[in-house]
Amino acid sequence: MADHRFTTHAELFDLSGKHALVTGGTSGIGMMIARGLLQAGARVTISSRKADRCAQAQHLLSEFGDVLAIPADLARHDECRRLADLVTAESGRLDVLVNNAGAMWREPLETFPDEAWDEVLDLNLKSPFWLVQALLPALRKAGTADDPARVVNIGSIAAVHVAASPNYSYASSKAGLHQLTRVLARELGPQHITVNAVAPGPFPSEMMASTLDSVGDAIVAKAPLRRLGRDDDMAGVAVFLAGRAGSYLTGTVIPVDGGIATTASGT
Repeated sequence: MADHRFTTHAELFDLSGKHALVTGGTSGIGMMIARGLLQAGARVTISSRKADRCAQAQHLLSEFGDVLAIPADLARHDECRRLADLVTAESGRLDVLVNNAGAMWREPLETFPDEAWDEVLDLNLKSPFWLVQALLPALRKAGTADDPARVVNIGSIAAVHVAASPNYSYASSKAGLHQLTRVLARELGPQHITVNAVAPGPFPSEMMASTLDSVGDAIVAKAPLRRLGRDDDMAGVAVFLAGRAGSYLTGTVIPVDGGIATTASGT
């Protein structure tokens, strides 16, 4: 029988004993998420393409908990499988997979190149699928009916509303990721694995830097909450989805954007 006792507040958000993988975890939203999971007690592996960035991020995050960084080029199928093998080599299980690694390409319609589709879709849409595929045995091993394993895909509000900038492949890839989240949620739910997506709005990051420099004030002015996202905003939703508090959610897309995509007009 399932344990139906009341869970304490601390237990709702406690990730002690959990192992999480956060791709693209060396900067921006990925680092925000990694820090939150570490502070909640999880052991976290982060990855990104560049070895020096991995080493630097591991050093910065080590003050918050047990973190390991592994360089991997996740736009390649074989690299996804290599990373999956390394992450699960010790225990053969993984409690939380956060598919955050991503790329963006801005260019006008008339000159938008073929490589802008290949590069962006490989990393933003194919890579999350490849990692779920490669890590499925480890997620199955970790999940139970009362405490499922978790997949958290990082989408975008660019897939919820139409942004002004010419991000054709980026917006399309994130919309595809939102739908892939729902498809996988339906299939993997009976296997004790939840699959949800977070759709971030404007957070300070390298990817958003040029946009915020040019129109950041206008974005803030039109956002219902009148500010940009903060580190804790992203860390909080990740801990929620990874912990007991989020164990009955699957197939959801959660905008974390201060209300921009769902309530604001003309943004």
